[in-house]
Amino acid sequence: MFENRLLSHMLGGVFRDYGQPVILWQAGVLIGALLLAWLLARLLRRALEARRQTRYESLHFGAESFAKALFPLIGAACVWAAREIAGNFIHTSLLNLALVPLIGIGLIYFAFFFARRVFGSKGETHAWLSIVEKLVSLIVWAGMVLTVLGIQDDVLDWMASVRFRIGTAHVSLLSLCNGVLWVCVTMVVAIWAGSVLEERLMRATTLDANLRVVLARVGRALLVFAAVLLSLSIVGIDITVLGVFGGALGVGLGFGLQKIASNYVSGFIILIDRSLRLGDTINVSGLAGRVTQIRTRYTVVRGLDGVETLIPNEKLITDVVQNQSSWLTRGYAKAPVQVAYDTDLDVAMALLARAAEGVDRVLTDPAPTPYLVGFGADGINLELGFWIADAAAGTSGVRSAVNLNIWRLFGEHGIAIPFAQREVRIVGVDGLAGAAATVAARQQGPDADGAAAPG
Repeated sequence: MFENRLLSHMLGGVFRDYGQPVILWQAGVLIGALLLAWLLARLLRRALEARRQTRYESLHFGAESFAKALFPLIGAACVWAAREIAGNFIHTSLLNLALVPLIGIGLIYFAFFFARRVFGSKGETHAWLSIVEKLVSLIVWAGMVLTVLGIQDDVLDWMASVRFRIGTAHVSLLSLCNGVLWVCVTMVVAIWAGSVLEERLMRATTLDANLRVVLARVGRALLVFAAVLLSLSIVGIDITVLGVFGGALGVGLGFGLQKIASNYVSGFIILIDRSLRLGDTINVSGLAGRVTQIRTRYTVVRGLDGVETLIPNEKLITDVVQNQSSWLTRGYAKAPVQVAYDTDLDVAMALLARAAEGVDRVLTDPAPTPYLVGFGADGINLELGFWIADAAAGTSGVRSAVNLNIWRLFGEHGIAIPFAQREVRIVGVDGLAGAAATVAARQQGPDADGAAAPG
């Protein structure tokens, strides 16, 4: 009986038409529909590729899966249209069977594209990506096999008959799978919508960087929250129970999750009041570095050695933080140098001013200015003061270039940088001379005649 049911469905229709002229007509219609779909998919793929290169560079990751999904989906549409037309004249069992793999494979590739847009929006693979792709492939292929065999209704009835209790509620295997599927779909759609929103906000140059981050984080959180509520409503769970859950969550935040909640709130405060910005050079608790990321729970600071440190946002609110970057991005630097006392100071100070000319990031307004700082023990102390653009990017390279110019210009004009000079005076010269003579006599040993000296 089960075998008869199988043969009475799609496979049975193909077996009945096999060997008759009608199967050739169906094959011809199928081949024609697939050729038309291939041409349409190729034209559409070229148009999308040209548009993506000019406008949507971020869509490159996953574009291959989307391109592969075009042919089976367009092919399914063409075969369906051909079946509706040809069904008035001939049997369409072969066309009915061809629709199943075309739709299924198209859905698989489209799901792959969608998953790459959700879990790899920046071109990087995610741990969930492989799991989602394998799970989607398994479900779709199982659905195609059941549809071809014609037993999908029997399987659904069996799943509906399997019942068990969760708490006080009676649920079936079918309703549980249906609920899990809807929760996954709504969450994935919410994450995708959040990533699209964040991507568009980050491209908005008219908004402040911190404001863009705040809007992206808040928008993503609201979308995920709405997805949870929608999925629970679809499954049939009463949303009013979330009130009890919210109260329990509040108690948990007051005790065990207090630090975590504090870090999240502090992160939003930092982004809203704009006390820190991406790219700022800060110093907190002896750790100096540049802010590279401001997350909801922590801030990433890259030190001068290239090592990134995760600082809890609460620490940036409660501790003293030195922000070495501001809206005024220039910084003041000094190049001290010492010259001999017989140096022509007018020439030396003019050369100091020239040493800063042509050096990258040294500002000309205000102009570099030389100073006579004081008179030292070994020479005259001079100093060149100058302003550096974008000081947060570092000043060591600029000061090194200025010092090299000073060394070169002083050498070309014969200006010497004096060595340290020290005068040492020895007290009691006569006593020291006698002691030195005694030591020398003892070191000579035997006398000139070869006899040993008397003891």
